[in-house]
Amino acid sequence: MNRKVAIAGVALSDLGRVDDKNAYELMGQASRRALAEAGLRPDQVDGLGSTSQGTLPPADVAEYLGIRPRWIDSTSVGGASWEVMLSHAADAIAAGHADVVLLTYGSTARADLRKGLRTANINWGSRGPLQWEAPYGHTLISKYAMAARRHMYEYGTTIEQLAEVAVSARFNAQDNPEAFYRDPITIDDVLAGPMIADPFTKLHCCIRSDGGAAVVLVAEDRVADLRSTPVWFLGAAEATSHMLTSQWDDMTVGPASVTGPLAFQRAGLTPADVDVAEIYDAFTYMLLLTMEDLGFCEKGEGGTFVEKGSLRLGGSLPTNTDGGGLSACHPGQRGLFLIVEAARQLRGECGPRQVPDAKVACVSGTGGWFCSSGTVLLGSDKP
Repeated sequence: MNRKVAIAGVALSDLGRVDDKNAYELMGQASRRALAEAGLRPDQVDGLGSTSQGTLPPADVAEYLGIRPRWIDSTSVGGASWEVMLSHAADAIAAGHADVVLLTYGSTARADLRKGLRTANINWGSRGPLQWEAPYGHTLISKYAMAARRHMYEYGTTIEQLAEVAVSARFNAQDNPEAFYRDPITIDDVLAGPMIADPFTKLHCCIRSDGGAAVVLVAEDRVADLRSTPVWFLGAAEATSHMLTSQWDDMTVGPASVTGPLAFQRAGLTPADVDVAEIYDAFTYMLLLTMEDLGFCEKGEGGTFVEKGSLRLGGSLPTNTDGGGLSACHPGQRGLFLIVEAARQLRGECGPRQVPDAKVACVSGTGGWFCSSGTVLLGSDKP
């Protein structure tokens, strides 16, 4: 059995500051909306992927949602988890192990911060391999900052070029009513912000928000019964690179350098075929490096690529069309939100931020500190 796979429904929960719902309620809200969009009932779901804050994910989510899946996944590799899980779900459906798979996520990262629970959503601690770096005080942001500095040293990438990534994200967010920040910013605004970890000022870093997302995938024989326009799975790849920053061979090369070529090969596509990209952007350097690794520009030319306005709506490769994690939302693991936006673009549902005639989307998530990558190609036409 080798069935084609389609995205049948996508949805977001309430976003931004959400003080009246917990993570499970956000997952439930997004899941009900996605299933309703597809015209499916919870009892028709036989596959589930989730990385919750519970004890036994995804068993806790399944129980909360009232479903009994026969296929499950709880892959947890940081921000790349959802692209990896989508790939796993597509394989399961293609093989006949499931017919309808729900991927769902929810987080109250901002609400927890407002309540003083600063590590409620992210607490890697100092066990296992991390014990060898913890004494030196490496924070998540500082690891990305060191990598950015290395790229600046090797290739002459400038802080202004990195700042353009944030400016482009805000430019795209202007047309997204759900984006947390929509007011335009300039490169000078980014440079003038408070320093977080050299060279990153505040606007180089993703926002912290609450929110949930859900994606429903189905086998091709279910498509005729859908309420929504299907978006087709074309190909994907996953990889890990390292755990400790000290074991990272080259801070100017991320794991997307593996997943990008593989995903394009499996989809029978090239970067030139992509109309819209949704790329994880926890920090400006993350996006710039990933664009190089995926092959949208040559190694070392990411700065030149972005400073041309290539990422903006109307640019050569509209990227993070909802405003990304830098302006729209970043509730923790943002990878599922990338898939939602990509599907909406391929359906032509994005109103003023719609990329004209979008047929192929590249979605790429990055986890940890460039530790993992998942890259997925989606299309409006059945492969």
